[in-house]
Amino acid sequence: MKRLVTTTASMTLVAFSVLAQDPVVGTWKTQVGTTAAIDECAQGYCITMKTGSSAGKRIGSFQGRNGNFTGTIVEPESKKIFTGVLTLSGDTVHMRGCTMKVICVSLIWTRL
Repeated sequence: MKRLVTTTASMTLVAFSVLAQDPVVGTWKTQVGTTAAIDECAQGYCITMKTGSSAGKRIGSFQGRNGNFTGTIVEPESKKIFTGVLTLSGDTVHMRGCTMKVICVSLIWTRL
């Protein structure tokens, strides 16, 4: 009986850790109506376009936790690299980045 309880408790902990992904992981709708996926990767988190002309392309990576992240994102059409911050607030991701420390943009994505 003791072995059954220990095994069940271990399985519960494993299942909980799998379900406890960072809230930023998921599928997001961009401002232009395409979709992008944010997943865990070797760099921390990676952004891959799911729809549109850049579908399948990895366009960014970032690191951080607790809703505050830093990293880079590539604008797929112009190939410009923006360095900046990403903040998570509920079902909204706010991104602000600059290229050459001169041209800055802000994006807001919503969770699907």
